[in-house]
Amino acid sequence: MRNARRPRPAVLAAALPTALAAALLAGCADPGGGGAAGGGEPPLGTVELNPATASISLPMDAYTDSEAEAVRMGRVQDGLVSRCMARYGFTYEGPRPAAGPAGAASEDRHRYLFGLADPAYAAAHGYDKGAATGTTGAKREKPAAPQLSDSAYAVMNGERRGVAPAGGRAPDAATEEEAAGTDSGIEVGGRKVPAGGCGREAFRKLYAPTKDSVDLLFAFGLASEAHDRSKRDSRVAEVLAKWSACMDKSGYTGIKSPYDVVDELGLQDDKGGAAAVAAATADVACKREVNLVGVWAAVEKAYQERLVEEHAQTLTLYREQRDARFELAAGLS
Repeated sequence: MRNARRPRPAVLAAALPTALAAALLAGCADPGGGGAAGGGEPPLGTVELNPATASISLPMDAYTDSEAEAVRMGRVQDGLVSRCMARYGFTYEGPRPAAGPAGAASEDRHRYLFGLADPAYAAAHGYDKGAATGTTGAKREKPAAPQLSDSAYAVMNGERRGVAPAGGRAPDAATEEEAAGTDSGIEVGGRKVPAGGCGREAFRKLYAPTKDSVDLLFAFGLASEAHDRSKRDSRVAEVLAKWSACMDKSGYTGIKSPYDVVDELGLQDDKGGAAAVAAATADVACKREVNLVGVWAAVEKAYQERLVEEHAQTLTLYREQRDARFELAAGLS
């Protein structure tokens, strides 16, 4: 399995859009070599003037689930868990995921890729992202996992509750193909429990059925690497310096990155208050004055195009397998 990882069976697909946004801001593991690889800074195509983030289209979008697709695949994964548990006589319904953003906000996958960019939103809500999802002032709690009997727990997780597995780790498998020859060492009701339990089986069936399955996070990693490279690009550095100088003139001195505004100004506890609205309004106005989003989006696109070309063969396989997942999901829905 290429770049194999072993995520736990929580609804990983539904978590990806949020996880991706966080990883893009922080930088991620490099799946394609060093940040300066690929022959220096790539040439840019069209640099649009202050594009709306909803209109930005990047090459890796073709390999990345939308929020709606991710939520749907998470439900399908839960359905596979339920089917597996039913083989052992257990009725199982996974935790219902909290409702995600609705409407246009859920389709704007690049909404915060370069920091806050919407002037109307900044003027109305400051940096309060919850206003887009109807969760302002409330913390979205993670749904509680269903309570399981000891036997059901063993079927779900492939290990006995409170019993340390031999060698410190329960038998598992990276792919469903490998799982066919892996003994979990556990029987319930006279039937062998799959390696890793029903949670892992559901994940493998959906995302890692065969030994040539491409890591679910492969495209995620490439998008993160492109963003990391873009942050070191001289053209982005130049436009960030201009944005920072504009912020200085607006009274917000010493802020070098749009990602640092909230922390630098101490707005963490009141992201939608008057001070936050004032700062956000200046932030977005400065972005528009220097065309930060237009320049950075063009640079980001250029690095993504380079990585798509470098990893064309693996991405073709990834896309084929993603299409197969959608086809499987349609048959299970």
